[in-house]
Amino acid sequence: MSPSLSTPSDRLSPDLPRVLGVREAIAIVVGTIIGSGIFLIPSEMMRDTGSSSLVYLAWIAGGLLSLFGAMTYAELGAMLPYAGGEYVYLRGAYGDTTAFLYMWTWFTVAKPGSIATVSIGLARTLEFFPAFHWLSDSITVVRIPFYGSQLFAIAVTWLITGLNYLGIKKAGEFQFVFTALKAALILVVVAFCFISAAGSWSNFSTTLPHATGGFSGFMLALVATLWAYDGWSDLSLVAGEVRHPERNLPIALIGGLLVVGVLFMATNAGIQYILPASQIAATGRPAIAALTVVAGVGGTALVTAAMGLSIAVTLNGTVMSGARVPFAAARDGLFFRGFARVHPRFHSPSTSLAAQALLSTVLLLFLSAFQQLFDLTIFAEWLFYMLAASTVFIYRHKRPSLARPYKVWGYPWIPAIFVLCAAAVLVSSYAGNLKGSLIGTALILTGLPVLILLRKLRAQS
Repeated sequence: MSPSLSTPSDRLSPDLPRVLGVREAIAIVVGTIIGSGIFLIPSEMMRDTGSSSLVYLAWIAGGLLSLFGAMTYAELGAMLPYAGGEYVYLRGAYGDTTAFLYMWTWFTVAKPGSIATVSIGLARTLEFFPAFHWLSDSITVVRIPFYGSQLFAIAVTWLITGLNYLGIKKAGEFQFVFTALKAALILVVVAFCFISAAGSWSNFSTTLPHATGGFSGFMLALVATLWAYDGWSDLSLVAGEVRHPERNLPIALIGGLLVVGVLFMATNAGIQYILPASQIAATGRPAIAALTVVAGVGGTALVTAAMGLSIAVTLNGTVMSGARVPFAAARDGLFFRGFARVHPRFHSPSTSLAAQALLSTVLLLFLSAFQQLFDLTIFAEWLFYMLAASTVFIYRHKRPSLARPYKVWGYPWIPAIFVLCAAAVLVSSYAGNLKGSLIGTALILTGLPVLILLRKLRAQS
């Protein structure tokens, strides 16, 4: 077997234990995807499309496209169920350099940036409650002023990192319990909307005359749904810790996305049952506006609590998955050996988790300066989605003898559609923000001198 497709038994460092069952795997998919977006973006989508029918069409199209990606990853994950997911697929198909650049982007910017953004989003959501009003205050630490939200976000980042440090079994149980609670709260919000006398089915036929509209408006709404569905690929990063991955990975990826799609559509329907198109478009928080109509201040508190819980579960999934990428690269000798350390008691990638939390802390301390940086790297996700999904064609052609417990239905059309649409999103990102995309590309390429240095150090040792 070639080094690019080596199994954990071929490597020098110990493997991570397979302790995640199918319910935890589904919870990682559902819990990581559903953050605060579902409560917020219906207003943006209405301003883009101007009609309920196009909003739902965008939800369906975005869900199908994400499902096509998940089906493709299900074949890859069941075939190569190792820690690092996309990194493993890219290394086996395109070699060390491409895999390293993926790892470098995820380790230095993408995952720490996501963690920082999600944790600060949790702080700003909790500011609604009187007990957390201090989060908006300025607090001086060693003569340096910070906002309370920054310090809170740092504390939450290390708290969730500590939970994962104690082992993925505990983190997986947390993910399952609170994802189930999150789904229940979302359904309660939807139920409150539909049993309210303030709602009307006529709201579904209302329109927004001054919306962007047309094909361009629909595409903007579609992109918004793709950001909402983002996170389904994170399960592949912890594939090395899923029991019976040949069965559980496809079930979790495909089943989890179907659950998310139902919850997204139901939430959007509940909001539209209460609010006409003009009111949805006019508010930045349509779910809160709808529950305020239904239940007053109590409804606002319910939605805010659901948003806070949703964000916390997303943070756990992001911390969990991100640390596995540098861990996998270090095991292959493509990164500093210390990142491959497995804690002898808790069996977690302890060094990778700590380093990830440290980088996230640095970003949180300089949040205003780095906020734009997070936006610049969003396109990198779709670059690597495109590349990782395309590996299914390479493995089918060059490694037909590899065991494939699950084969993507509709091959080659389903993977091809996903790859082409990911390329379209990538081109759109460059066209819409050329300067930012070029800077993002440069950030990815900064990994090249690091890789050269690591190769020299490895050759010397």
